Amino acid sequence: MSRIKRGVAGHARHKKVLSQTQGHKGKRHSIFRRANESLLHALQYQYRDRRDRKSQFRRLWITRINAAARLHGLSYSRLIDGLNKAGVELDRKVMADIAVRDANAFEKLAATAKQALA
Repeated sequence: MSRIKRGVAGHARHKKVLSQTQGHKGKRHSIFRRANESLLHALQYQYRDRRDRKSQFRRLWITRINAAARLHGLSYSRLIDGLNKAGVELDRKVMADIAVRDANAFEKLAATAKQALA
């Protein structure tokens, strides 16, 4: 069986890892062994945080809705309960956008929720 020299493939792999770790601090972007560790961790964080971003945005939307609801004398949970009883189907993303951009429309939503709770 003939001998296979892997210098070219190995060098290419090292170059690929080092190019992906540009911008990392210290030896994490210049020495292959440290860069490879850094890259593996970075890819794990990237995968995890793509999923976590969704819950962070939901948390932000709920905070915004709660702040706007309290201006109209309701808590977040009472507002959501009232809107559900009134049959209003708006997701939190849209409601948070309305709360930030259109105070009059949100006031009408709050009034609808209050009527449904009464």
